[in-house]
Amino acid sequence: MMHVDYLIVGDGYAGVFFAHQLIKNKKSFRLFSAGKRAASHISAGACNPVILSRFNKIWKHQELMNYLPIAFSEVSEYLGKNYLLDQPVVRVFHDEAERNTWLEKAHSDKLSHEISDKVLELHHVNNPYGGGKVIQSSRVDVLGFFKAFHQYLEEQGVMIKESFNYQLLDAQQKTYGEISFDKIVFAEGVKVKDNPYFGTAPVVPNKGHRLSISIDEILDPYIISKKHFLVKMSEEDVYYGGTNDKLGDGTEQVEQKSVDDLVGNLEDLYPHHYRVNQVLVAQRATVPDRRPIIGRHNSLHDFYIFNGLGARGALNGSFFSKMLYDFIENNGMIFPEADVQRFYLSNKML
Repeated sequence: MMHVDYLIVGDGYAGVFFAHQLIKNKKSFRLFSAGKRAASHISAGACNPVILSRFNKIWKHQELMNYLPIAFSEVSEYLGKNYLLDQPVVRVFHDEAERNTWLEKAHSDKLSHEISDKVLELHHVNNPYGGGKVIQSSRVDVLGFFKAFHQYLEEQGVMIKESFNYQLLDAQQKTYGEISFDKIVFAEGVKVKDNPYFGTAPVVPNKGHRLSISIDEILDPYIISKKHFLVKMSEEDVYYGGTNDKLGDGTEQVEQKSVDDLVGNLEDLYPHHYRVNQVLVAQRATVPDRRPIIGRHNSLHDFYIFNGLGARGALNGSFFSKMLYDFIENNGMIFPEADVQRFYLSNKML
């Protein structure tokens, strides 16, 4: 029987960033990948310290933004490339009132280090009121990052390309088929609902649509934000999305109303010819209190959850993977707002 220090279930941002912590600390592991499209895999990869709908900082914004380049630099040591790109977010203002609010916030103590007080004029989208740049923002080359990371795991022989079968897991003996392990981390996103150990975690599937389009015109070199993100991912793929369909049907079927809304908003922003190549759909793992869920099972003390990263998968995944690892291995602390214990203590989890 093979023995490893860890099993990881899930291959999105949570799974691969926790795998990074194990690689960095020379721990043995196997990561289970069902080979299915996750929300992480089709995200824009925007890393942004500001909630653009309200012009407020995200929770723990400075800690997350400070650690992000450190994590990608570490990963680049074995992937051979840094997939964090210097591509800032630019908010296209809806009207004069929004522009004035932005400028007021940019001159306040609250956001003066996060947003620019310079009004930009973009050249290839409709922006009669201009736009504002988020100073600390950047973008992950999502497709390149996951392709390279998964390939690296395969080359190292540590990726198991199959769906995790809970019936093969012996929680008392800590075995999975012919593998024995010390600890297991479930980083399954919305699939956690099928997990017999963490299935009552209040993870809410949030359906997101995004368009993959082709354009003939040059696009301004930013992550352009107006209702949704418009950004060039590659020569073949321009991203527009993603929707936030809280009342979705619970499946990954394309919903025409969401597509129609995206097309309408895109045409309001982008005045040139474009072609829709594909509509991509996935379910984000969100939490009602908008905080990740990380930590230890209430009774199985070698079972852990890493979930609820929401729309900020790269930011939350990189930072909280280290927090979870330090908690497990070094008796570190977990922010109470992100600790799974908040749900055990309030009887929201069994």
